[in-house]
Amino acid sequence: MQYDFSQKLPMFENRLRKMYKHYSKLARRQEVACFRFYDHDLPEFPFAIELYNNVVHAAEYKRRHGMEDEEHEAWLEACKGIIATVLEIDPANVFMKVRQRKAGRQGQYEKFSEERVERIVPEGGLNFIINLTDYLDTGLFLDHRITRNMVREEAKGKRVLNLFCYTGSFSVYAAHGGAASVTSVDLSKTYLNWAKRNMQYNKLYDDKKHEFVHADVMEVIRDLPADTFDIIVCDPPTFSNSKRMDETFDVQRDHVALLKQLLKACTDGGRIYFSNNYRNFELDRDKIPTPHIQDITAATTPFDFQGRLHRKCYIIDKL
Repeated sequence: MQYDFSQKLPMFENRLRKMYKHYSKLARRQEVACFRFYDHDLPEFPFAIELYNNVVHAAEYKRRHGMEDEEHEAWLEACKGIIATVLEIDPANVFMKVRQRKAGRQGQYEKFSEERVERIVPEGGLNFIINLTDYLDTGLFLDHRITRNMVREEAKGKRVLNLFCYTGSFSVYAAHGGAASVTSVDLSKTYLNWAKRNMQYNKLYDDKKHEFVHADVMEVIRDLPADTFDIIVCDPPTFSNSKRMDETFDVQRDHVALLKQLLKACTDGGRIYFSNNYRNFELDRDKIPTPHIQDITAATTPFDFQGRLHRKCYIIDKL
């Protein structure tokens, strides 16, 4: 039986128009060029849709939609046309993707395509390379723009460690803020190279000050020298069972041991920015050897993620 989606498309267009008008107005006020303006608002249209300056990234959350492959392609094309119409942009600047998240961190690392459609987009007076076609995400997590700026404002003269650094956006902010050094660590050579390119594009690359470490982050954490870093940024996966790692990692189960190691690596007065995306995460404060813990989740949630964000974010200070 053919799937009839045509009757529901006007509903999607109306909702999209309303949300884009609302969020684009807030974005203009805050001088933000990259923002999310639709996130699974209608069950029949399960997209996360983000504007990156003048291009759109629309990721469809995987679901049982009841459509054959050809019907699904036609439905995606129809949705793409509506997005282009509402934003008054060329449909060629709307990039559609089916979001198939896998267990652990492999889903983030897996390459879907070799098209390498890249753009340079602005954020916070800096510029970042995004990839619109090849990976699960674009390379710039928009929900952390406030957190990145907090790190930049505190980075001057500090030694910064960015763990699970991904494409290095926190590293770029820290370097721009005048950090004495920035060490970026990730399991993926692809993302480390991307982080270097981001640093180079912003004319902040200095191999005498900034180091990029390709390694199992958990092993690096276990071997960190004591009293070394003034700021540590740690945004681990919820769960990881990477082939490169000997053990599994579960953020709820393992966060206390993780934070104890990071506190040892902090200088006196040092600070950890700890974030994760586990919806039901609970920080075990009593087992973390410092009373100076701030929940900054609300303070670091941007306007376009209010009520839509499930990550947690904390500042943990070493006495």
